[in-house]
Amino acid sequence: MNTERLKRSDLSISTELVQFIEDEALNGTGVTPETFWKALSELAHDFGPRNRALLEKREALQAAINEWHIARRGQAHDAVAYKAFLSEIGYLLPEGDDFQITTSNVDPEIASIAGPQLVVPSTNARFVLNAANARWGSLYDGFYGTDAMGSLPPAGAFDDGRGARVVARAAVFLDEAFPAKGTSHGKASNYAIVNGALHVDGTPLMQPEKFVGYRGDAASPSSVLLRNNGLHVELVFNRDHPIGSKAASGLADVLMESAVSAIVDMEDSVACVDAEDKVLAYRNWLGLMKGDLQETFEKGGKQMTRALNADRDYTKAGGGDITVKGRALLLVRNVGHLMTNPAILDKDGNEIFEGLMDAMVTTAIAMHDLQKSGGLRNTVHGSFYVVKPKMHGPEEVSFTDSIFSHVEKALGLPANTVKLGIMDEERRTSVNLKECIRAASARVCFINTGFLDRTGDEIHTSMEAGPFSRKDFIKRKGWITAYENQNVDIGLECGLSGKAQIGKGMWAMPDRMGAMIDTKIEHPRAGANCAWVPSPTAATLHALHYHKVDVFAVQAQIAKGGRRAYVEALLDIPTASYRRWSKEHIRAEVENNAQGILGYVVRWIDQGVGCSKVPDVNDVGLMEDRATCRISAQHMANWLHHDVISKDEVNEIMQQMAAVVDRQNAGDPLYRPMAPGFDGIAYKAACDLVFGGTTDPSGYTEPTLHARRLELKAQQNA
Repeated sequence: MNTERLKRSDLSISTELVQFIEDEALNGTGVTPETFWKALSELAHDFGPRNRALLEKREALQAAINEWHIARRGQAHDAVAYKAFLSEIGYLLPEGDDFQITTSNVDPEIASIAGPQLVVPSTNARFVLNAANARWGSLYDGFYGTDAMGSLPPAGAFDDGRGARVVARAAVFLDEAFPAKGTSHGKASNYAIVNGALHVDGTPLMQPEKFVGYRGDAASPSSVLLRNNGLHVELVFNRDHPIGSKAASGLADVLMESAVSAIVDMEDSVACVDAEDKVLAYRNWLGLMKGDLQETFEKGGKQMTRALNADRDYTKAGGGDITVKGRALLLVRNVGHLMTNPAILDKDGNEIFEGLMDAMVTTAIAMHDLQKSGGLRNTVHGSFYVVKPKMHGPEEVSFTDSIFSHVEKALGLPANTVKLGIMDEERRTSVNLKECIRAASARVCFINTGFLDRTGDEIHTSMEAGPFSRKDFIKRKGWITAYENQNVDIGLECGLSGKAQIGKGMWAMPDRMGAMIDTKIEHPRAGANCAWVPSPTAATLHALHYHKVDVFAVQAQIAKGGRRAYVEALLDIPTASYRRWSKEHIRAEVENNAQGILGYVVRWIDQGVGCSKVPDVNDVGLMEDRATCRISAQHMANWLHHDVISKDEVNEIMQQMAAVVDRQNAGDPLYRPMAPGFDGIAYKAACDLVFGGTTDPSGYTEPTLHARRLELKAQQNA
């Protein structure tokens, strides 16, 4: 960890960050270092105080809400009085007149193609490349290698019986999405292009417009490109392939257009606490925007180098050429308004807000892509897409809008080049969503529900209202359905359909693809034109849902019906109406929370891993990030605060679960056990999150995790 600093325009900046910005990030953009640092200094010194004031308002509103609940403890909750109180203090704002967003120059992956969306940590180059290249994936591989067909593949060599089941299952999909007259894709022996139309065994597709193009000879193509509900599917023919040699038609694989878009995350799924970490994240983003990111690694005893996939060229159905994107459209998730970072100090020696730094750096880096006219381009419409998390209400959205206006002006970009994704994950945003969208109506490209952060904020906001239900029961309460419905309803009211994404949250069990196929179809059925998945394989399998559901038709139908949920339902606090829980129920809930927190935090602190597949108490792997950690920590803090469980009992359970986590990580050579000493920095961090959960700002985990990770780094460098 380099602690040397250089002075630039009233800022004191880590040397490695200065060198990266001046020698790498700005090189080729036309932006001088002097221009860049002056604009960032203005952000730090002019916008920094406004940022701080917004955080102070968060705390003042929270204090008022706490006092309201404390004053009425023991009384039945008065929903009418509560809503009036929130309006009186300015937490709940009046909803204004109807309007339509004016966002323009939006790429089709955002505006007109519904499909899966990946979220990937920016600090892992291999994962980032996998995500960008997950635009296309093998349906055969997705079925064969997962439990999508009801069971996992047998160990050892390729299983011919399972392979045959995969081919048959893929043929069912093809018959549903691209039916041919009088035949089945599973029985077909010949595919040919006749007079610009695709014929299967001599008969045309029932919907001939779904044929887009082909490769090779028209009479015997090497591949055929189809499209349904805006998503492409490529049939690959190769009679020398182990699979193709057994198919009468030579069909060797079915390639699915899968992750239409991907969010490169600098927030919840990374552990970036200083300049060293930020440069790693920024450098990967730079490689993506320039198109030259590569990563060499060892797999199966062989060295491999991964790079960005090229676009895909075909002969058009009616003649001529057609090119289809080979990579997901990339968005970047900046840090929210809360955190500061020691990478840059202002003129008074204070850390500047990390979100301001991200806005300036990620936009400057995006100029490498914005200035391209060919090659591996991200945007073809001249836009840069930023997802901004954890904003509380319209004022904070408006503040974000003004930040990017400043950045655009400083870098010489047209107004509203930066498009904004609003994460609807804090309650003050949910209950004021229409006004939040209005506050950035020329930039909005995305709204997304996030159940975990939304629940974490719900618990923290209503901490003094009483003990919350068990987590599984919180999900069944009416407020969560209202929250999910209102997000779609208001998005459609504000004209997002055809201009922006309306998204849904993550599937958290990456090894349970069968369950995902059964349940995640509810997201497109709910009118969401994107939903998060944890892996490229999950994206390929989730793409099946968008072939079954025409999301834009669903959105049109929902819009006709009017709004299904209103703010009153969102303000229904999911506390336990009565406490008939047995000691066994309470202990099981706390053990589950403690194990998840410890399993995540120990990797975050000791190894700097911001997103992990953490086995739960039943050894089921769950994707954990700071959002999942926040809800678990807030839930435990709430039960401690209301004496559902004692501090001694929690300490005992934390130690018991630390031993469980140690066992689950026994095969990791980098892992440092927490038991039996329970005195390591990681264990202390996990306890801090639980025992300090009532006072952490908005219940966020970042302040504790950052402080403890920096403590560990300092200890290692000593």
